[in-house]
Amino acid sequence: MSVQRDENKPADSTAGPSEEIRLPIDEHIEEEVSASGKKVRARGVYLLPNLITTGALFSGFYAIVAGMNGHFEAAAIAIFVAMVLDGLDGRVARLTDTQSAFGVQYDSLSDMVSFGLAPALVAFSWALKTLGKFGWAIAFLYAACAALRLARFNTQVGTVDKGVFIGLASPTAAAIVAGMVWAGHDVEVGPILAIIAALVTGAAGLLMVSNFRYISFKRLDFKGRVPFVMMLVVILVFSLVTIDPAGVLLTLAVLYTLSGPIMWLWGRFHPKPASGATEGDSVEAKDRE
Repeated sequence: MSVQRDENKPADSTAGPSEEIRLPIDEHIEEEVSASGKKVRARGVYLLPNLITTGALFSGFYAIVAGMNGHFEAAAIAIFVAMVLDGLDGRVARLTDTQSAFGVQYDSLSDMVSFGLAPALVAFSWALKTLGKFGWAIAFLYAACAALRLARFNTQVGTVDKGVFIGLASPTAAAIVAGMVWAGHDVEVGPILAIIAALVTGAAGLLMVSNFRYISFKRLDFKGRVPFVMMLVVILVFSLVTIDPAGVLLTLAVLYTLSGPIMWLWGRFHPKPASGATEGDSVEAKDRE
């Protein structure tokens, strides 16, 4: 017996002609707050900020590969390029109103590669490998501290003052290690230099998980007007960087890193008077002691 097929019925009853064809990749859907203040379910991701984050991730990955192949100058420069892109993606997202939870998590994972793994592996390939097990232990210490720093930052982002960082930011720690490698990429690594590199790498890692406070510069208004002299300062900084990029960038990173312990020591030896107490009250209390 022949079976007659209804011409009006599609051959595949499970998929109508109007159903869109989807790739075998799960679509990203997340809740976000609309302009009216209501929560809506948004499909997809924002392209521009995540494209910049991808560039930072690629720079960190390239630094690892370049370091493994002995191209230490290129590896260090790639880490600094990742720093520039990392500073851009968040600001671009805020300026274009394209912030999302996906972008925050993607940026954090990119930071782990670019400022956690890349500096540790580049430093290991450059100098720490000559120290044997102690060298890779220092490299792992740095990478682990970077992971802890990022995890702590993600959990405290809504409760900590945005004007400060608790602990050294991972890009600055990466700048110290990358600047050190860049400055000494053409120097023959001996036992003394390897030990210095280990101390610097370990200290940068431990400072990331410290409680020292650092200025975050997140409150800088790039859309507002500034005094004309600020443009002269920016031009002067660029001029100094072009003279000796490795030395100048390393110096700036070290000075910023030392600002945290210096401010902590200043606060210890020059404590602020308690709220509500006058200067005379504090002097009188010291006299009674």
